[in-house]
Amino acid sequence: MRLVIARCSVDYVGRLTAHLPMAPRLILIKADGSVSIHADDRAFKPLNWMNPPCKIREENIDGSVTWSVIHGKTGEKLVLTIEEILHDSSHELGIDPGLQKDGVEAHLQELLAEHITTLGEGWSLVRREYMTAIGPVDILCRDHLGGSVAIEIKRRGDIDGVEQLTRYLELLNRDPRLAPVKGVFAAQEIKPQARVLAADRGIDCVILDYDGLRGIEPENPTLF
Repeated sequence: MRLVIARCSVDYVGRLTAHLPMAPRLILIKADGSVSIHADDRAFKPLNWMNPPCKIREENIDGSVTWSVIHGKTGEKLVLTIEEILHDSSHELGIDPGLQKDGVEAHLQELLAEHITTLGEGWSLVRREYMTAIGPVDILCRDHLGGSVAIEIKRRGDIDGVEQLTRYLELLNRDPRLAPVKGVFAAQEIKPQARVLAADRGIDCVILDYDGLRGIEPENPTLF
């Protein structure tokens, strides 16, 4: 991973346009090819980013340094105009062991894998924790037509979970043995913003009934 702290402005050119004025920012360039720009006041959420695959083109014109981050499939572009680099270092992080899920989330994954036909008649499990270059997707299965489906499971589904599944899908769809791969975002509850983003990415949302999967009849049955 490369960490750069620089005074820069950022312009996004794609389905819409966005501009970040000149200011000190942290730029993360990860081994998977993603690039994200961070401020000091938004926890982990970047100000702007580009998912892999993408290429970085550096130009120095009349003393002005410009980085163009170009998405390999969509042609979307982030243009960073750099006034001053305050820090630049690279670090080898190695293979991440992955997130250790809490009890309920791990159990949801186990139960859904065991009862994969909850999602539809004729669905079949390929495997749990299907490994990708950036970590394991919770479940890989096939639908009734034999198509590949990647499922990401959360207790509470938010935008970050949809982004995580999007990154998995981009990698899985490069594998000719699996492509095309559809996505399903499954959770006990899903925030409205996450539903909107999932719909925009072509990802289906599914509400999981934990007690129902465990075979426990709820005291107050609900439709979901």
